[in-house]
Amino acid sequence: MAEEELQMEEGGKGKMVIIIVVAVLIIGGGAAAYFLLGGSDEPQMEETMEAAPGGETSAPVMTNTNKGTALYVAMPRPFVFNVPGQGRDRLAQIKVQLMVRGTDNEELAKMHIPLIEGTLLKVFSSANADDLVTEAGKVSLRDQSAREVQKVLSETVGNEIVEQVLFTGFVMQ
Repeated sequence: MAEEELQMEEGGKGKMVIIIVVAVLIIGGGAAAYFLLGGSDEPQMEETMEAAPGGETSAPVMTNTNKGTALYVAMPRPFVFNVPGQGRDRLAQIKVQLMVRGTDNEELAKMHIPLIEGTLLKVFSSANADDLVTEAGKVSLRDQSAREVQKVLSETVGNEIVEQVLFTGFVMQ
């Protein structure tokens, strides 16, 4: 009789431990879901201070930093072109992706790929091999490419669709 009561107590403890573990997992999972999925639907605002002409700071200005999801549009083929240099001419190959914000801009960028390719070829053909050997020259070419693509697209579509031009492959021989 005493053995049966002892076995019942041990069995009850095992069930209690299982119930406690399950309860902790449910509460922990709920808390994790709340923190990961919970968020405000309001756009994030960033506070900046503008300097007045006399060096004094004016009231904080709220700017909207919620631009949308970053999406990447790959150019269908790499750009291969000759680059003149002081010592000798070189052959360069650049693989490019465009960073856009939102699916609407992604679709517009895909629709205007021939225009973007033409603009990038124009910018790349004006490059100098001596400049492209350095990191600063590559960054300068990338920034100039982004400015030119934004300019052409804003003239065509009415807004800057492409936020950045990214070089995902760069080979020079």
